[in-house]
Amino acid sequence: MHAGEGYGLMQPEIVSLGEPMLEFNAETTGRLKDVSTFKRGWGGDTSNFAVAVARLGRSVGYMCRVGDDEFGKCFLELWRTEGVDTSRVIVEENGFTGIYFISIREEGEHDFTYYRADSPASRLSIDDLDPKYIEDAKLFHTSGISQAISESSRETVFKAMEIAKQSGVLVTYDPNLRLKLWPINTARAVITYAFELADVVFPSIEDVRTLLGPISPEAAARQILKRGPKIVVIKLGADGCLVVTRDQVVRSPGFRVTPMDTTGAGDAFDGAFDVGLLEEWTIEETAEFANAVGALTTLKKGAVAPLPRREQVDEFITSQSQK
Repeated sequence: MHAGEGYGLMQPEIVSLGEPMLEFNAETTGRLKDVSTFKRGWGGDTSNFAVAVARLGRSVGYMCRVGDDEFGKCFLELWRTEGVDTSRVIVEENGFTGIYFISIREEGEHDFTYYRADSPASRLSIDDLDPKYIEDAKLFHTSGISQAISESSRETVFKAMEIAKQSGVLVTYDPNLRLKLWPINTARAVITYAFELADVVFPSIEDVRTLLGPISPEAAARQILKRGPKIVVIKLGADGCLVVTRDQVVRSPGFRVTPMDTTGAGDAFDGAFDVGLLEEWTIEETAEFANAVGALTTLKKGAVAPLPRREQVDEFITSQSQK
């Protein structure tokens, strides 16, 4: 077991922690058993987030476990190519990195099939954390999926969030609720506590309705604010987002695009919003930028391949505003 021979020696501004998974995207429509060709990509919400941040021009490091298999090596190559610091990635001897398959139903909906049981990511433990790496960052990001995959990973996420919070590092969190991974009562208890440790949270409208019942986005945001976050960003898909703070409500409309694949769009949105926070933009500017990055990420297949660079986003926003 060894660390992923550190790419870069400088402390990154943003540190992300979680589960990477290799992606296999069906190239034809139909059930998984009927598909014969797949396009390989990369996934895992917190890894997608890290690559999105790097492409948008801010420094980012990733904390996780991968196997020393070909898929783990594939991730290390991706992160280094993208400029993501891998010095705190733990490579597990004889470990098998998790994978997932995306199939496309006849009506265009996507089905996800995961193979992640007993993966190195699920064995992430508190002993794997480097507290100083978190303390010296400006921003720390993690997710509910990272908490759902195992008890040890859940406790590690909580510990990392606590280290960040106690050090005055901005903590951002996406519940990314997946009921296939854990029962709703467990998920609700864990996510609710995570909200208390976070400064900024990024639930989708589906997340809040699963957690809180049939509720308006603004009412949901105000309920979550009471738990302690400074900013609640409710992602509304094609309709953009709603950002609520103690003294501000910002509704930012989505950009009209024809999506090909929405995989990873929410993770890219999170990364873009965090970049806006570091740039100290207004909430309106940050929300518009994040909506643009989310929209651009839906235009091609896969979670990582379509992630845009800063100049693409700027050009897209300018072109849309001229319509």
